[in-house]
Amino acid sequence: MYYLLLAFMYGISILPLWLLYRISDVLYLIIYYVVGYRKSVVFENLKQAFPEKTEKEITRLAKKYYLNLTDMMVETIKLLTLSKKQLQRRFVCDLTVLHKLYAAGKSCQMHLGHNFNWEWANQFCMQGVKFPFLVVYMPLTSKVGDRMFRHFREKFGSTLLPANDIKNSMLPWMDKQYLIALVADQNPGNPRRSYWYPFLNKMTAFYKGPEMTARRSNIPVVFVDIRKVRRGYYHATLKLAFEEPAAVPEGQITEDFVKFLEGNIREQPEVWVWSHRRWKHEYRE
Repeated sequence: MYYLLLAFMYGISILPLWLLYRISDVLYLIIYYVVGYRKSVVFENLKQAFPEKTEKEITRLAKKYYLNLTDMMVETIKLLTLSKKQLQRRFVCDLTVLHKLYAAGKSCQMHLGHNFNWEWANQFCMQGVKFPFLVVYMPLTSKVGDRMFRHFREKFGSTLLPANDIKNSMLPWMDKQYLIALVADQNPGNPRRSYWYPFLNKMTAFYKGPEMTARRSNIPVVFVDIRKVRRGYYHATLKLAFEEPAAVPEGQITEDFVKFLEGNIREQPEVWVWSHRRWKHEYRE
């Protein structure tokens, strides 16, 4: 089953991007108008984040999000055959800050949100730095799906670390330089062991792990902002947020990232994943 699925994906991936975007247009119509994939969640989240917008504006924003979602699907498949040169033409980012940290003998944490297209961002960054590139991910329950997911992520040489065993997975890297990418806006499973901050008009729980690791090992933290310039083209900006995390008060790294992420979302809301149930937990003082 896995090899049949992989062959099918490769068959789709060899199609030119212009044709893949036509497929994305059809997928958008099916997912939004026919299937209605998590539409209630998307609309509820958008209304929560933007109470000032009219129903018409929310609907327009939701449609833009779903089209970006289907673009993300075909763009991810395209990674199977997308060359390094093609990726560098379509995804632009100045990696100077990472080169300086590597030259200084330091490791680095990159904090980013679920902004499209984070898969292209991972591949671009990994190809452009000398660091071993580590990516934390949540294993899928489907063995075939998980194996396929790992193939996509590891194709260019990144190392995947399962989020449900991150402590043991990090042991081989403790005495080495590395760059680790953390999608830091995940919904934590245990709200009582989380940081809580205002986020898009609601008190929201955030994992403590990324900040605690950075502070404990004094690993510089870089924030990542990804913008969609136009269809098939992205621009990312890296901000060295904390060069000496051990020197800042507890909670400061997460609080600053939350503000950074919300600012980015408000400037280009259609590229953030609104179909996640981000606010499962209610804040209790």
